[in-house]
Amino acid sequence: MRIDFLGLHAFVAIAERGSFQQAAAHLNLSQTALSHRMRKLEDDLGVRLLARTTREVALTPAGLDLLPKVKAMIDDLSASLDALRLQGRARQERLAIGCLPTIAAGRLPAALERFRRAHPDVNLRVYDNSATEIAEHVASGIIEFGVTLVASHRWDFDTTLLAREPFVLVARDDAALPPGGAASWTELQGLPLIRISPHTGNRMLIDDALGSRREALSWRYEVQHVSTAIALVRAGLGMTVVPRLALESTDATGLRVLSLRNPGVSRPLGIVSRCSAPLSPLGEELKRYVIDVFAVMGEEE
Repeated sequence: MRIDFLGLHAFVAIAERGSFQQAAAHLNLSQTALSHRMRKLEDDLGVRLLARTTREVALTPAGLDLLPKVKAMIDDLSASLDALRLQGRARQERLAIGCLPTIAAGRLPAALERFRRAHPDVNLRVYDNSATEIAEHVASGIIEFGVTLVASHRWDFDTTLLAREPFVLVARDDAALPPGGAASWTELQGLPLIRISPHTGNRMLIDDALGSRREALSWRYEVQHVSTAIALVRAGLGMTVVPRLALESTDATGLRVLSLRNPGVSRPLGIVSRCSAPLSPLGEELKRYVIDVFAVMGEEE
């Protein structure tokens, strides 16, 4: 049997107030609508719950027996719903996102600072991982969204493109390079170069852009992280190719940064989330802040 919650609610309101008029006002119903609910409830149960006269409303024996049970049921249900609300509110006070390390150390803090001002009590976890790890975290639901490389084959992700970020050459000020602010890959032949591990999306983008020409370059060192590559440049061990945003959190004193040509290489950056899981209100808000930070900094550049 389907439980008539509206009818039971009407029954309790009438029993507690002893009046259809006062119960109708409490429930914001017309007396006709309230009477209809009570009649339907009694017809479904097959017993009379109320004895109504011209002066008062009294409970029948069946009504007297039912009233405390219904009130207990409503109280238990209200307590359960309150507990669920508290759990939902607690979940909303935690947020987890993913972010490429170069962005986490550069642009992300500006968005997080704005988010903190709006929500000082929210606990935020940032997975500053590789693009592959971020995609796995998004797919598994560990994080709500990731700020990462955009992959066209991920049909199961919602994607918001943020920017196309160029790769640049980083060398010491005293490196033997042609004057100007740009260098071609051909001009780098024979010079000591430091490259990043093949397990990163950055390395794959560079290798794909160069094709067989990458074999003509002198890759002397291979490291796991951009920060390590830049440290080796400072030590005079060679030059490296990194995303331009990697330099936003780096002291560029003593370094020379050149754009690359023939070919120029860039990476698409965006925000990815699962198509099947809409972002929470907090997630949507932080996503807007990340978009704003990229838009503002893009205008400044």
